[in-house]
Amino acid sequence: MIVSRTAAKLHTHRWVYPLLYALLVIIFFLPPYAETPYAPQDTSNVIRELLVATSNPEPYTAFAPLFHLATIALIALIARRPTHAGRVLAAYMGVNYLIIGWVQGQGVTETYGYVVQIGNVVACALLGVIWLIVAFQNRLNISFDHLDWRHYALAPLALLAFWSPAVVNNGVVYPDFNPMLLLASPAYGLSYCLTTPVFLWLLIVALPDAPPLAYRITAFNALPYGLINMTSFFDPATWWMGVLHIPLLALSIAALIAVRRTPRR
Repeated sequence: MIVSRTAAKLHTHRWVYPLLYALLVIIFFLPPYAETPYAPQDTSNVIRELLVATSNPEPYTAFAPLFHLATIALIALIARRPTHAGRVLAAYMGVNYLIIGWVQGQGVTETYGYVVQIGNVVACALLGVIWLIVAFQNRLNISFDHLDWRHYALAPLALLAFWSPAVVNNGVVYPDFNPMLLLASPAYGLSYCLTTPVFLWLLIVALPDAPPLAYRITAFNALPYGLINMTSFFDPATWWMGVLHIPLLALSIAALIAVRRTPRR
């Protein structure tokens, strides 16, 4: 009976994950709503203007240090009290994704007026609810007891996203390596693409004790965002934003590879 149930679960997973991945791709391509009508070929411009408009989202930037400090506190909790850290991390991820969906998913742009990036809002809401359920069920366990060279090799990518060393001036993204941004960058904690790499690194560390469904949805959902933002390299005004999205792309790929190679306990 136990063997048959296990086989049924594995058989179900073969169908569930491709369907979920297809759903996430559909959500990703949901067109944004804009107060001013736009042609379909201008969709990327609408999203780009929204990202610029929400790059320093007032009045939320005043809360930016809280996300940095909360993450540092989470790292300390994982190191000192790993038995309690998994639930706290899952709850924090869930709440943070809900906040990001609201802060980054809508805003007022210069050309298109009020814009809602529907795909981003739906995806963040989905991630937020999933991780809150994981926290309620206490299904995430994490510790730093088994760190190896692969975790250390990926850590600089997470650190770059956490730092988010950039400043936006008149629509142009410039590097800004001010150390104070390690505690005050408005991008980390308030934007999906620069917050998710830190979460992905922690989830890779948590393997094999991360809930597979929530883990895979989080990792796969990041992939198209990482890929599409590589186009930033083609615009001299946003090439640095392309650099800052390398952690999202690299860690989403690494997370998807890691979960396939890690046997479950």
